[in-house]
Amino acid sequence: MSDQNFFQTNFQNLINGVEQNASTLFEGITEAFVGKAEDLRDGTEYDPVELPRDLYAHRNAQTEWWYYTGHAETTSGNRFGFELVFFKRRTDLDKFSLVPLRLFGNPIYFAHFAITDYENKNFRYSHRKSSNGLFEYPASASEKHYHLRLGDWSLRESDGRHLLRASIGSDITFEATLTPGKEPILNGKKKDGVSFKDEGEASRYFSYTRMEMDGDIIWNGETEHFTGSAWMDREFGTWTPTENQKGWDWFSIQLDDETELMCYQLRNDANGISDYSSGVFIEKNGEYTPLSNEEFSIKPTGYWKSQNTKATYPSSWKIEVPKFNLDLTVTPVIQDQELDTRGTTMVIYWEGACEVKGKSDDKDIEGKAYVELVGYDRSHESPNLAYFLMGSDFSYPPKSFFG
Repeated sequence: MSDQNFFQTNFQNLINGVEQNASTLFEGITEAFVGKAEDLRDGTEYDPVELPRDLYAHRNAQTEWWYYTGHAETTSGNRFGFELVFFKRRTDLDKFSLVPLRLFGNPIYFAHFAITDYENKNFRYSHRKSSNGLFEYPASASEKHYHLRLGDWSLRESDGRHLLRASIGSDITFEATLTPGKEPILNGKKKDGVSFKDEGEASRYFSYTRMEMDGDIIWNGETEHFTGSAWMDREFGTWTPTENQKGWDWFSIQLDDETELMCYQLRNDANGISDYSSGVFIEKNGEYTPLSNEEFSIKPTGYWKSQNTKATYPSSWKIEVPKFNLDLTVTPVIQDQELDTRGTTMVIYWEGACEVKGKSDDKDIEGKAYVELVGYDRSHESPNLAYFLMGSDFSYPPKSFFG
């Protein structure tokens, strides 16, 4: 071994030893203050979904979310789309470099809310986080019934209806009542709600694919009633992302013939499509059929580059499902529906309202969709602890665009 190689080897061993000692030190400090980490695997990872229990929060789930999207029209004819999602994250297994994240909170609650204004071609969003610290919003997720809150944002159930509330800044407040029009579907090949993302890695996943919606939205001091249709996804579990989960393209489509399509492609580290990508088609009467990766195709037909983050996203798509004679074109209402949530969930992603046109059984069909694109920006691979800790409430842009 040359002197140079000998030096490099010993220097690297020294660095590794320092890092190991520092990691052990930080873990010891964290255990002293907040206790030992749990592995968050309780043997129920592959149990079928049980309703209504699994609508509620779970103590041992590492990650869980309650995800609503929808399309509405106000009494004055103003059309808009919305996204409202609550997350709960157990941080036992998370670290910022060598520092255990549970030192700063366990669990940590997050929420994102966005509005897309069809007529004015504007997009606005807000995102929050809380670990119930001294200067943070009060947050909770009940394990006994469906009730979540983060500050004055909330999700809850009353007599089978889902009640939503969120706001952006001081000038936009959204309140909606959602009534399921169909029974929830249990995703996964076996229609039991167990959704595999890779070998041995699964979440529990179910959806309300068509919910009648009415509510009120306040902007610029004016209150308007609205009606529309919404979609709800519920997913929870403890799973380890692999090279097959570097990002995804997810579609929820409501067609005017009262059928629905959900499909997603998981992208691997070579930007190829994982075999664990899947979907589901829902008939008008609520019957549904799981779709394997080979039974549908998603092909981008355009792209858009963000001026804020420089990330490039697909921006229109052709979706085909030969088994159900579907040939659809999905087009964003506006291109810029990107959310920079590095201050909360630490990711930049695109989530947007879209319009749908195409053919179903050779007949013209139209509809509406929401599309989520994750992983085209890679900033989450080098998260900034200071930026994450600097605040708990972010709204963009700060001024209202309505009126």
